[in-house]
Amino acid sequence: MGLMPVVDSAIDKLATRLGANWENLRAARERALEKRRALQTDLSEFNSADSSIVVFGSLGRDEFTAGSDLDWTLLVDGIADPAHFDVALAIKDRLEKLGHKPPGREAVFGSLAFSHELIHQIGGQDDTNANTTRRILLLLESAVVGRSDAHKHVVSSVLHRYLKEDRGLWHGSGKFKVPRFLLNDIARYWRTMAVDFASKQRARANEGFAMRNIKLRLSRKLIFISGLLACFSCHLGLTAEEKKQIFPAEAVQPLVAHLQRQLELTPLEALAATLLTFKELDSSSAKLFKAYDHFVGILSDDSLLPDGKTRRQHLEDLEVGDLDKDPIFDEARMLSHEFRDAVHEIFLRSNTELSQLTIDYGVF
Repeated sequence: MGLMPVVDSAIDKLATRLGANWENLRAARERALEKRRALQTDLSEFNSADSSIVVFGSLGRDEFTAGSDLDWTLLVDGIADPAHFDVALAIKDRLEKLGHKPPGREAVFGSLAFSHELIHQIGGQDDTNANTTRRILLLLESAVVGRSDAHKHVVSSVLHRYLKEDRGLWHGSGKFKVPRFLLNDIARYWRTMAVDFASKQRARANEGFAMRNIKLRLSRKLIFISGLLACFSCHLGLTAEEKKQIFPAEAVQPLVAHLQRQLELTPLEALAATLLTFKELDSSSAKLFKAYDHFVGILSDDSLLPDGKTRRQHLEDLEVGDLDKDPIFDEARMLSHEFRDAVHEIFLRSNTELSQLTIDYGVF
């Protein structure tokens, strides 16, 4: 994902077709583009041929709001060099001085990540939660600030592993061509997020429960959806000739290139692009994007409540014992229900090829 604005945005096209105006999504996208441009200037001295400064989270998804964390990693794709650690420390120091909100306390981001672990440790006991998180989010919600050489090569190499080792993809006799190895790792990550939510709830004594709960229901679920769509893109909407071009006799690189293009889209762009091809799902699409736009609006609202907090700060500080009687949490929870219902209508109950793929591959 680069720094230029999205040309012919699928989100804008879908909004036009539905007669909608998702102003919060548009504002967040513009804010993210502006922030990445500023970071490119602020961190330009740290550019190198064997590393990329990669941002994740809402900044990578074009959903950036004033209170968002800045999740980043110095992705190294080259010979191990002690100087890399010094560069990562210098980036961290620079960002702190610029006043950026640091990454979460789990330390998954905010330091170094090496290509070797991301490429070679897929599955097995050495594939830690942190490594899985970095790898899947590198594919689904990352953007580069500065030189992109390392990022492009690592993404390509990770995809190459998933596809080359997926024998069923190349020799299977099923109707659909879907990369199961990749899809299963994305599904595993989604389930890991849900399980880790409970683990963090216990470890943090419920601190920050409300905000993490709402994000799990909305933005984290959206990440999983975008992963499904990337895998389905190897079949969905392609002509017979296009399938021949990306599946040429076990030559993996054309399919890698196809998936790289798909993964350059933000999760919301990928979802909108898919929904544009299913006009019969317009009602559900409108419900889904309206709910998500409202959710981003809650996070970006800088007006102050009587206690001097924004609605985002209120949710971040809300005690678990106050959830059931809190109107702001209830508003966000109802939005998550609208989003969930629309997702179910589109992916499970629509009687379309999209729902068939979801049931056959995303569920069973």
